[in-house]
Amino acid sequence: VQLQASGGGLVQAGESLRLSCVASGSTLSSYGMGWFRSTPGKEREFVARINARSPLASYADSVKGRFTISRDMAKTTLYLQMDKLRPEDTANYYCARSKGAGTSDRIGDYAYWGQGTLVTVSS
Repeated sequence: VQLQASGGGLVQAGESLRLSCVASGSTLSSYGMGWFRSTPGKEREFVARINARSPLASYADSVKGRFTISRDMAKTTLYLQMDKLRPEDTANYYCARSKGAGTSDRIGDYAYWGQGTLVTVSS
């Protein structure tokens, strides 16, 4: 299973970006998916997650109301729509596939990770 994240870039505060994560070697339909982010000197942190069999999503407090996680109908691509970006959102963003249908905020519950895509938000 390989996950390929893309869509990062340099934007100004208040603008939007949409990240994508394409899976190869496996569909995503039976697995929960998540987005995490990291910055130098800080642990990778949870951003958003979505279960396999439910459209309901969960978000970190810092992004709630600004970010939206979704997946396409064929469930081969995961998205993260990021609106009203802030300088503190600057990070490498990683998509991850859960070990099962459910998801959690814990890094250890995810079996596969994408390579990361860099988001830089200028003030």
